[in-house]
Amino acid sequence: MSNEYFSSSIKANIKSLLRMVGRQPGAKRLNRAMGFVNRPVGANVGVSNIQLPGSVAVYFGDGADKIYQVAQWLPVLEELHQKEEVLLVFRTLGAFKAAGKLTDLPKVFVRRFSDLMDVYDDNELKLVIYVNNSRSNFQSLDHPRLVHVHVNHGESDKLSMVSNKAKAYDKVFVAGPAAIKRHETMLIDFDYNKLLVTGRPQLDIDFKLELSPSEKLDVMYAPTWEGENEDNNYTSLDKYGVAIVEALLENPSWRVIYKPHPRIQSSSTPGIAQANIRILELLKSANDAGAQHVISEQGNILAMFDSTDALITDVSSVGLDYLYLHPEKPLVISDRRTNREILHRDAPVAQSCHVVDEDSLQNIQDLLTSALTHDLHKEQRLEMRQFYFGDLNRGDSTTRFQNVIQELISERQGKLQSFRGWHS
Repeated sequence: MSNEYFSSSIKANIKSLLRMVGRQPGAKRLNRAMGFVNRPVGANVGVSNIQLPGSVAVYFGDGADKIYQVAQWLPVLEELHQKEEVLLVFRTLGAFKAAGKLTDLPKVFVRRFSDLMDVYDDNELKLVIYVNNSRSNFQSLDHPRLVHVHVNHGESDKLSMVSNKAKAYDKVFVAGPAAIKRHETMLIDFDYNKLLVTGRPQLDIDFKLELSPSEKLDVMYAPTWEGENEDNNYTSLDKYGVAIVEALLENPSWRVIYKPHPRIQSSSTPGIAQANIRILELLKSANDAGAQHVISEQGNILAMFDSTDALITDVSSVGLDYLYLHPEKPLVISDRRTNREILHRDAPVAQSCHVVDEDSLQNIQDLLTSALTHDLHKEQRLEMRQFYFGDLNRGDSTTRFQNVIQELISERQGKLQSFRGWHS
């Protein structure tokens, strides 16, 4: 297999690999190890008897189209790497290659289930982190020695945030009180001791600004994608997106920052692609006439928040991230189902925001003017931030996340020693 399968740190360990193989005599094992290094790309070969770094594995079983789910964790994992070595484990070559462009963390591509178990058996890994609920997670969960921790890839009120699959993990990291209540409401016969509050460490990162503020009121419109099915569809794009942008363009003292979800760009869902194209046309036309609106289809949204004055978004992690970082700034939420009672029940943050829906769309200009320039919901948003994130301030989540990871590793290692002693 080509050397591109290995990160530079793994390549540097080839001498260590040979020493390790030497400790396990037999030409067959040596040939297996060296075959993995040298066989051509695409060969379905094993991953055994190769010394890989790391005490914490981050497992990702999906393709490159979902790499954003890993990407938002990378700065956090790079910091964790200073205390507990991190190894990224991929099951698809596309995701493996995509990650190579994003981070220097050690990484490995493992095609087969048996090889995955070998990676876990042959190395010093102690804990596995999962950033989504991919079906392939259950192959990794098959290993009994490791601590299996689900962290998800955001904090939102979407239906997909709570899954019965949570019962399979040893621990589930959540952002705060709202997430605990969400699990209590949705799951039956669930061990709530699995839930550990670690906040949102991704929001502690000091990103280099990707957007320069202007002298105007900088308003970001950040619609989410349409989800895997209608129950998980929270996007405003096809219903209200064009009207929102047209209303924003009516006010020359506002600058529009259009930041759609990364998956919108490749969407083929009727209405979504058309609305996205129309919004791009509107903004480019305005810029041709001298405006300076911003289109950012692939940028880091967290690196743009500090440069914005207000946010219009949907039920998604984006609105809650903004609430955590800037509860003092205006926030507008959409409701594609136009059911205020259900919206307030399922997405409590909407109780502290102006809401765009079918009823308010007729007066969208007045709604946005009121929300963005008068903002009567500031005190409510400060209370809502407490509900979602408790007393955690920026910086606290990273410390808690790292401490809990190390505590879980220490606890499991103690149990393993006792287990081995009992069986000896």
